[in-house]
Amino acid sequence: MTILDEIIAYKKKEVEERASTHPIKLLEQSLYFQSECVSLKHYIQREDKSGIIAEFKRKSPSKGMINEFANIEKISIGYMQAGASALSVLTDTNFFGGTTEDLTTARKFNFCPILRKDFTVSEYQIIEAKSIGADAILLIAAVLSQEEIKRFTNLAHQLGLEVLLEVHTQEELEKYIPEISLVGINNRNLKTFDVDFENSIRLAQQLPLNTVKVAESGINDYKNIIELKKHGFEGFLIGENFMRSASPELECKEFIKQLNIEQNVTA
Repeated sequence: MTILDEIIAYKKKEVEERASTHPIKLLEQSLYFQSECVSLKHYIQREDKSGIIAEFKRKSPSKGMINEFANIEKISIGYMQAGASALSVLTDTNFFGGTTEDLTTARKFNFCPILRKDFTVSEYQIIEAKSIGADAILLIAAVLSQEEIKRFTNLAHQLGLEVLLEVHTQEELEKYIPEISLVGINNRNLKTFDVDFENSIRLAQQLPLNTVKVAESGINDYKNIIELKKHGFEGFLIGENFMRSASPELECKEFIKQLNIEQNVTA
């Protein structure tokens, strides 16, 4: 069993338990359930932003504890002040040390798109994402059928949420559906955790031109972004590179500063 298999097996049980203690009718009473979502696609493409989706996570299955005592309020505000286009918040507790409360806190202090980063295996989680203040959800093609992707995307869109579909292989790319306008290509193989930018570039070239392509994982140098932009990438999800710092928000600020300097030089 791979780590991904283990996560999905655990997640299915966890969601079943949450659905029994926090029924959908309760979720629909949330303050955020009737709120209009902020467009992740729009913010990624804004010229005054960096295209960076700055991620908040405390740990990961591959690296263990990254930043155990990270403060979501301070870091999320700092990320946006640094020039990030959007936030990504891990809400998985068991494997990533996140909570749904982390996302709600980020929502309280920031007007920007917030991606709920979790392993979506049920419609319940999509309704829950809306109720906690998310603007977009992640669907991972490696663990979903194309039929599930269609069903989950339809529900998300009905609720006003955008969908970021994550792929890593040719087989996963074939599950893409035209209704999805944001595709994240994971530079890291979720089974081996190896990083391969060339694989991401090859897959990106096969997507429709109007698709917003997001590079995920393994970006640790602003030069990675310069190169990926040449191949049509507009969004860049960065988490660990910032979070392993004592002050992730300052690391993000310096990263974006260097990126802007380089882009102005080459413009």
